[in-house]
Amino acid sequence: MKLTTAAQMKELDRQAIEERGIPSLDLMERAAAGVAEAALALLPQRPGKCRGAALCGAGNNGGDGIAAARLLFLKGLKVRAFLVGDYEKLTPDALEETRRLSECGVELERFDPADESQRAWVLGCDVVVDALFGVGLSRPIGAGTPFAAAVDWMNESRAAVVAADIASGVAADTGAVLGRAVRADRTVTFTLPKVGQAVGQGAVLSGNVEVRDIGIPADLVRGLVCRAQTVERDFARAALPPRRADGHKGTFGKVLIIGGAVGYTGAPWLTAAAAVRTGCGLVSLGVPETIWPVEAAKCVSAMPFPLPDKHGRLSPKAKEEILERAAGCDAVALGPGLGRGDGVTELVLDLLREIQQPVVLDADGINALAGHIDVLDARRDRITVLTPHDGEFARIGGDLTGGDRLGAARAFGAAHGCVLVLKGHRTLTAAPAGNVLVNTTGNSGLAKGGSGDVLTGIIASMLAQGATAVQAAAVGVWLHGRAGDLAAERLTPYGMTPEDVVSSLPAAIGEIL
Repeated sequence: MKLTTAAQMKELDRQAIEERGIPSLDLMERAAAGVAEAALALLPQRPGKCRGAALCGAGNNGGDGIAAARLLFLKGLKVRAFLVGDYEKLTPDALEETRRLSECGVELERFDPADESQRAWVLGCDVVVDALFGVGLSRPIGAGTPFAAAVDWMNESRAAVVAADIASGVAADTGAVLGRAVRADRTVTFTLPKVGQAVGQGAVLSGNVEVRDIGIPADLVRGLVCRAQTVERDFARAALPPRRADGHKGTFGKVLIIGGAVGYTGAPWLTAAAAVRTGCGLVSLGVPETIWPVEAAKCVSAMPFPLPDKHGRLSPKAKEEILERAAGCDAVALGPGLGRGDGVTELVLDLLREIQQPVVLDADGINALAGHIDVLDARRDRITVLTPHDGEFARIGGDLTGGDRLGAARAFGAAHGCVLVLKGHRTLTAAPAGNVLVNTTGNSGLAKGGSGDVLTGIIASMLAQGATAVQAAAVGVWLHGRAGDLAAERLTPYGMTPEDVVSSLPAAIGEIL
């Protein structure tokens, strides 16, 4: 699904109102209806026995909240609406909604952080509507302000919180928290989801995001070009490489995995197992000679072979054999469990310079690029997929200091001509052209050593079977997360392991076939 920026939504609203003649008040009424319906759905019992509050700013987002308060009142809810701001600054539409609310016998009250009766009402509500700010908020909510108090009251309340369009305090374009932010149980967003609801802290604070059609013409929405979108089941289905009925093991790709070291025997095995479980025809696994007996005993469906090593890690002397084997493969996974050291760094850099096949670079393969990013740049005419977590990303020059993960991933992929898979909650796949895909699967049970090795194997498998680099990365991340979700359903996020994720991959694939 498309993810929009605040500027794009503002332009859509302008086109609908000014160019298509749709009354802005009609859009507000439809938005309010969506918010009210969501609030009613969260009530613990019938409306007549419940009470609610709407905390509203003076802008049009506040108007949505004022209108929602009226609709909730008409459904029987005992409701109070509070204006956090000045009456003099109410927009014309918000002012009209205030008049309509008053006609129902409910007055818009001025919010007073020192009023204990107001605080008691909000804290004791069954549902609260957050309509303080819309997507246009760009500066932090200052401590000690009425807005900060309103946010704090909503977060302290026992009520279910429904945010109108976006949780107040969440930056619409980045998901960063601007000072402080509302923790919504549900966000009713209008027309299209916003980038900040899918990434960063915004993805957590938004709760369940429901997209509401408020009457923006469909052709305007279809014509909107968004550089970010979520990866859903339909995308994964379309990106999954097809299986020929008359195919053989050579038809479905050959993957070469290079990794492993003394103390890190599990990583390459997990990568190989994941590649096999996701359809790759032939999987070879090159490991240091010292640990080869371990891998040979563990790997039944993959083909491990020994390589020259030094002190339990791969030696630069392994280069020629690796290059020879890589030439006969469709994709190379480089890095799982390699360990770190001068010899390993030298080997990784030489391999990146000379391997012509697509490379998925993970773990210590990525760490080898620290201070040598020019080697990555030299592969612009070849496919390279990097799968760093935040720490590895920072080591190779990624900048997350601004709190904009999506922007940082986009900048890195474009600057270095690679496909970047920035792992974490809502893993991002950034293409060299600047487009970013946001994953929607996965859970905290994947935050365990070895999970990244599984992901590397899936992506390499997809590449070997003919998916494009962006497709391989995005569908690989989706399958990895979905398999993790299935494992968590059986074993909980506490008890699941990377091996359980591997064993759940066939079921995840089965869901989209």
